[in-house]
Amino acid sequence: MSTDAVAILGFVVLFILMLLRVPVGMAMGLVGVTGYSYIVGPGPALKLVGQTSMRTVTDYTFGVIPMFMLMGAFVSISGVSKELFKAANAFLGHLRGGLGVATVIACGGFAAICGSSVATAATFSSVAYPEMRRYGYPQSFSTGVIAAGGTLGAMLPPSTVLAVYAIITQQDIGKLFMAGILPGLLAMAMYVMTIAIIVRVKPGLLPAGEFKPWRERFAGLKDVWAPLMLFAFVIGGLYGGLFTPTEAGGMGAGGAFLLGVARGKLNRAQIREALLQATRTSAAVFTVLIGALLFGYFLTITQTPQKLTEFLTSMGVGRYGVLAMIMVMYLVLGCLMDAMAMIILTVPIIFPVIVQLGFDPIWFGIIIVMTVELGLIHPPVGMNVFVIKSVVKDVSFTTIFKGVLPFVATDLLRLVILIAFPVIALWLPSRMG
Repeated sequence: MSTDAVAILGFVVLFILMLLRVPVGMAMGLVGVTGYSYIVGPGPALKLVGQTSMRTVTDYTFGVIPMFMLMGAFVSISGVSKELFKAANAFLGHLRGGLGVATVIACGGFAAICGSSVATAATFSSVAYPEMRRYGYPQSFSTGVIAAGGTLGAMLPPSTVLAVYAIITQQDIGKLFMAGILPGLLAMAMYVMTIAIIVRVKPGLLPAGEFKPWRERFAGLKDVWAPLMLFAFVIGGLYGGLFTPTEAGGMGAGGAFLLGVARGKLNRAQIREALLQATRTSAAVFTVLIGALLFGYFLTITQTPQKLTEFLTSMGVGRYGVLAMIMVMYLVLGCLMDAMAMIILTVPIIFPVIVQLGFDPIWFGIIIVMTVELGLIHPPVGMNVFVIKSVVKDVSFTTIFKGVLPFVATDLLRLVILIAFPVIALWLPSRMG
């Protein structure tokens, strides 16, 4: 059997295993080792399993993942999400659609220290949804704005998905984190504008909330100094070159722990819960990473990335035509798998194409993460939508997707803007010391 036939068979078996609900990391590892064994031999394939696993879990650079996971767990368990929403609601809740705007801003703030889209969506389904329903907001809008706000978790640093992309493509994690800041802020601004347009087009759809006196508004700000200080400390240290991304993760986790304990938000049971949560999530990510690396060796030996690069660059559709095809592929894949799996499975194959076409790897990382995040909310399957449905039992999938459609349109427009103006993503990394 030729190497091309082996590669095609490998992809077919991989998707069959995924459809059979075999975990993505296990499926990629199994196909990778079996394919490598068929071409090279079982001895080198088994040796590869041991070397890859050991190298991945002991690599200093990969330590950034569990550290930021632990930081997110401490922040999530210490109730920061409620404080952020309460403060944003105090200033904006009295406006029409104000609770929706407060949800977007609070999601952005929480995402900036949590780093997970799914965790952000799950958290605000229990924090913001009951409040919006209490003031008479429609179910579709309430769930739609939470689903969209959740996607900010992968864009604003520290982002686990951006960190994994950086590790796979051997890019600077700190520069990728910086590159995500302006696009993340642009996302928040465009979501707020979307809510403003909905209010203008349908004035009676979104009610106004309760007006809070200025004393109460400023009182709410007292609770948000801690997460804001933590974010500024971690990102400021990265931007200024005071510490590496892995050190930033350690400082962030330590800072989140100390702030939680000092403010009386973390007891012994909650600390144990945060440690277990971070360990489980990190173990899942490392399993997928090891599987992806094994699958990557199989792809390398069959020369799949090189052949795909040759094929796409010879099509005559131009570099932006190829980029458009890649974006469409990611939107389709978004219906089948989660963001992390998409990045890990496809980037080793797609990245050589992007380099050959002359696109900036840092800019492409932002574009690709934004596209896979869109996959978390667009019909017919969206991971954030499923998460919200699991928390809010009395709402249908149709209702959530109806509410999320305006934000999908906003995300598509934002993609076009970032492709047209790469400087939005590249300005901050270019200023790093």
